[in-house]
Amino acid sequence: MAYASTNPYTNEVVATFPDATDAEVQTALSEAHAAFESWRNTSFADRAKVMNAAATILRRDMDKYARLGTLEMGKLFEESKKEVILSAEIFEYYANHAEELLKPEILPVANAAEGRPVLVHEPLGIVLAIEPWNFPFYQVVRIIAPQLSAGNAVLLKHASNLPQCAAAFDTLMAEAGLPKGLFRNLYAARPYTAMILNDPRVCGVALTGSEGAGTVIAGIAGKALKKATMELGGADAFIVLDDADVEKAARWAVIGRHWNAGQVCVSAKRLIVADSVYDQFLALYKEGVTALKAGDPMDPSTTLAPLSSQAAADDLRDQVTRAMDLGAKVEIIGAPVPEQGAFFQPLLMSGLDEKNAARHWEFFGPVTQIYRAKDEADAIRIANDSPYGLGGSVFTKDEARGARVARAIRTGMVFINHPLSPKADLPFGGIKNSGYGRELIGLGIKEFINHKLINVVDIDAAF
Repeated sequence: MAYASTNPYTNEVVATFPDATDAEVQTALSEAHAAFESWRNTSFADRAKVMNAAATILRRDMDKYARLGTLEMGKLFEESKKEVILSAEIFEYYANHAEELLKPEILPVANAAEGRPVLVHEPLGIVLAIEPWNFPFYQVVRIIAPQLSAGNAVLLKHASNLPQCAAAFDTLMAEAGLPKGLFRNLYAARPYTAMILNDPRVCGVALTGSEGAGTVIAGIAGKALKKATMELGGADAFIVLDDADVEKAARWAVIGRHWNAGQVCVSAKRLIVADSVYDQFLALYKEGVTALKAGDPMDPSTTLAPLSSQAAADDLRDQVTRAMDLGAKVEIIGAPVPEQGAFFQPLLMSGLDEKNAARHWEFFGPVTQIYRAKDEADAIRIANDSPYGLGGSVFTKDEARGARVARAIRTGMVFINHPLSPKADLPFGGIKNSGYGRELIGLGIKEFINHKLINVVDIDAAF
């Protein structure tokens, strides 16, 4: 069975779940469409009640949901709790702002003879959400909160190693008072993706996943003439300029690279450090990584979690070997990790010159690429030498300089003097091979919306 809960800390298979049947998928589509036809006319105030109720439940049962996330994908329990709270904040954001974000817009015209044009924002139908395992709750909520608030319905195809987290959303939204059919988790096998996207009742797909998955799903959506948003991989640059607070930058780099065991699209994967502070930064960074403690993710003293699965650890190990075959230099850093479970020893990778293709790879785990930059311009060059364009960070005591460098980095997001982290009230998304479209705030809620022009024109006006 493809859908199975496997504890990454013990590699024990906890539970398995059968794939959805043809009948279950068709029922989900029919019930979602019927519910959408009513929900689209439901007031924003009534939709907000459901969003606020979902947030209240998440806050009330935070530990229950967090334990489930830690069980299925191995993240630290404290990180799981923060994820649940972030998810609640996203529900609350749309409860408070959806109506204002989607209010009709009166358009300016050159003269009154052109009419009184208004742009209205209307829901389109069923959105298919295909979500990954690294944030079991946040990834889903950042789709369902805006789309349900906008009046759409959502069908979820969650990662195959998170069946219990996926099922928890059915329970959550039902308890929050969402009408039946508007949201449903489907343990859908891959062939169903094309069938769902080709259904005329489905308006599009939101995918968060790998570059390879994005290529496949975007192709299916394109052939079906369906809207798609793609939040794919990243190899974010973490730039430390010569005037940075090196001690604080190094501490943030350790956190930015190793939270969620380094399995984050926007983690600090490529450290780009100015030559004059490189040696000092590197020593402090190694010291910080050495202080990390790998162990039971439910133990509050643990600061480095296992990877999401043994397969993920094995794949990352193979990727590192291939990079070394191409000439990369790899150094073990940090204390030894447990042999039990899907742990991965933190590594430092250097020697990634222009001849080494591995400099363009995303390493999804505690593998740090480090680069020595001659100056500011060289740091920008290295940062932009990537097929990805998701996020990045710039560290400097001169905020104006930081903003200038941030504008020169070709990505969708840049933080200054802080590692990038998602927030309920900030947009999320990238460019290049990191995908297209945006999630959260007003940008996210308008991705699967019909922006309809309605213009009242005098019947005697000239054509």
